[in-house]
Amino acid sequence: MKRVHPEFAYQSRELEGQIEGTLGDPPNKKNYQMMVDALVSEYASGSGIDDVNLMAFALVDKIKFIDPKGLLREAADYEGDDPAKVFAMAECTGEDGAAMYAAMTDNHPELARQAIITAFLFKHQGRWEDDDQSLEQLGRGDEGDDEDENDDTMASDDFTQIFDAEGERE
Repeated sequence: MKRVHPEFAYQSRELEGQIEGTLGDPPNKKNYQMMVDALVSEYASGSGIDDVNLMAFALVDKIKFIDPKGLLREAADYEGDDPAKVFAMAECTGEDGAAMYAAMTDNHPELARQAIITAFLFKHQGRWEDDDQSLEQLGRGDEGDDEDENDDTMASDDFTQIFDAEGERE
């Protein structure tokens, strides 16, 4: 199992939520397909919202991954330095898919790189793991002794005197 950048893990989980929300309960595949078709059409025309998850949503059913190991390596760095390298690791099939992929990679290279990796991670959830960012994990080893003598949250004498009826403290 390979660890991925926490932002990619987050985006993958968000994509899953968007897809499940669009499908609904019970799943409405017609509604889902209409959403995908609209997104593909928007991105293929060169427009579309500059959003990693919406791009990944448009890609997820059209994309084919040529170099899964390379994409997994690229998932370790959210920003990346060479989007073209990621573009060569995947492709979209069909006339509308190919047009969308070309428009995305030409018009929004950094976002397209992130969307491709997000779609890959969503479709291959068993190949990677997320860093445990739960409160339980973050609190391990914390002794709870963070209190400081000069705590900024304590009220100063000047402040408390505002509420003293006679201006003097007993």
